[in-house]
Amino acid sequence: MDDLAVLQQEFSDNEDAFLAIVIRDQRWDREAFSHLERAMRGVCAAFEERDQRDLPRWLVEGFWLCVDWLPDHTAHPRFPRPEPLMYYEAALQRLRDLQYWLVTGVSPYLPGPEIEDL
Repeated sequence: MDDLAVLQQEFSDNEDAFLAIVIRDQRWDREAFSHLERAMRGVCAAFEERDQRDLPRWLVEGFWLCVDWLPDHTAHPRFPRPEPLMYYEAALQRLRDLQYWLVTGVSPYLPGPEIEDL
C-alpha cells in the first residue's frame, strides 16, 4: 500500500489508526504512531515533487489534526505517557515539521542524512 493510501486509512474511521487508538483507548501506541509518521514522511517527500495546490483537503486536515488537536489531547494529566517525556516532545515536533514540509514543499530536514524513525 502506498503512503497516500495509508494516510487515507489513518485519517478515516480505521479502528487500527493511531488517532483512533488515542481517542478510543486514551493511549499513545508507539508502533501505530511510527506507522502514521512514516507514511506522512513519504507523502511529504512525494508532494515535494508536485505542486502544493494539488493537496487533497482530507490530507491537509489530517496533518492539521495531528499538529493542532493531538498535542492538547495528549498533554492532559490523565492521558498516560509511559515513554520518556523527550520521546513525546520529539514526536510532536516531528509532526509540526511534517506539516510544514507538506504545506511548503520544503523539508526542514534537508539537506542531510535520512530522517530516522522515533
